[in-house]
Amino acid sequence: MRIAVTGSSGKLGSATVDRLCRDGHDVHGLDVAGAAGPGFTRVDLTDYGQTIDSLLGVTARFADVDAVVHLAAIPVNGLVPDAATFHNNLTVSFNVLHAALRAGIRTIVTASSITAMGFPFEEAPEFLPIDETVSRANNTYALGKVAEEAMAAQLVRWADGTSITALRFTNVVAPGEYGTFARASEPGYRRDLLFSYVDARDGAQAVALALARAEPGFEVYDVCASDNGTTVPSAELAATHFPGVPLRAGLGEFETLMSIDKARTRLGFEPEYSWRDEFEQAAQG
Repeated sequence: MRIAVTGSSGKLGSATVDRLCRDGHDVHGLDVAGAAGPGFTRVDLTDYGQTIDSLLGVTARFADVDAVVHLAAIPVNGLVPDAATFHNNLTVSFNVLHAALRAGIRTIVTASSITAMGFPFEEAPEFLPIDETVSRANNTYALGKVAEEAMAAQLVRWADGTSITALRFTNVVAPGEYGTFARASEPGYRRDLLFSYVDARDGAQAVALALARAEPGFEVYDVCASDNGTTVPSAELAATHFPGVPLRAGLGEFETLMSIDKARTRLGFEPEYSWRDEFEQAAQG
């Protein structure tokens, strides 16, 4: 397919472009900044005119886009004022999704977030591992993600055959960043993320699978590593930090507390990278 990737210069965006290119797709990055070249076009996605123009094709770059992977966003609260985070991200997502439909693009994969499930979980989850049935926002970044999912669920109805898949990514870690996991034995570390994380390469795998298995309609999937990000067993983490929260029977010793069962079953997603292996390699290197 010819695939446009917004936010292509980011951590997850770069990994996704690499993965999709290796899979044989014709990939074109759209972002506000990035390395100049035939596979990249600088686009201000807050401008609807630039957004739809780029998805209709860019002279000397590409035309006739088959699918869009939407990863562009201000990635966390705190980089700009809170309201600006919400306004920017919701505007960009509307522009991309609406422009894609106007351009006749019927396959869209968009980045959602663990924040749409209650991060930083000051209010304890109703159950663990948490799954896609939970929708709860506690900051403006999260509010934007909840609103984007709701918007996508409506927009997907506007054109027959449209598929929109929202992937709820957790803390994305790139190769070479696992040095921070030296603190993994500290009981409170990564608590706000339910001790979850995802390697950027596994995030890119989820994107590739969502594109390959896209079906008409709107779906949401959790995407994270299969293990927790500490040396503490998952049941112990839950009992310590979320006392009284019901645990699913048969929880593995270090199994993630952010369920990826749906992604495994429906997409065939299976994380390949663990902080344990990567940290050992970083420590040896």
